[in-house]
Amino acid sequence: MELEKLLEQNRTIRVIGFDDAPFIRGDGNPVQVAGVVCAGTRFEGMLWGEVNPDGWDATDRLSQMLLNSKFLPQIHAVLLDGISMAGFNVIDLPLLAKQVQRPCIAVMRRSPNFTKIEHAVQRLPDPLPRLALMRSAGTIHHTPPFYFQTCGTSAHLAAQILQRTTDCGHVPEALRLAHLITAAVLKGESGRQA
Repeated sequence: MELEKLLEQNRTIRVIGFDDAPFIRGDGNPVQVAGVVCAGTRFEGMLWGEVNPDGWDATDRLSQMLLNSKFLPQIHAVLLDGISMAGFNVIDLPLLAKQVQRPCIAVMRRSPNFTKIEHAVQRLPDPLPRLALMRSAGTIHHTPPFYFQTCGTSAHLAAQILQRTTDCGHVPEALRLAHLITAAVLKGESGRQA
């Protein structure tokens, strides 16, 4: 059933939210990634993978995790904690949406400071392609309390998905749980902020 009709009929929306684990910059080890599946705000399942710090593999790794999973047929949208993982391993949002054939929404807690981001990216190899990927994700929309970029659906529908999958606060439940789980696996306990 079409996403717009599901939202109109107040049907359950299933999403997967991806977040990366805390990591130590410069140690070169892969960074763990959790993908949490939620029906609305109810936890239903999980994927686990890894990406390279400041690498170029995040889009392909997330895509393969989804394409090889039993969850993909049930999922209506993919949520990401920002446009990059493991530092500046930038996700190609239009390509990910095309590969998994689902709307992809990069959610941010606040409006990004592009001056700081550009300064940080300049310290890495190939800064210009990284910045180009960030721009290719499109306009940053603000529908309080969410800041987000979306590919594969309109900003209006993306905002509805975010609202419907958020229990309380500013973060959809799938992303909140992914954040807590990755922190707990690495540190032995979940952090305070999700």
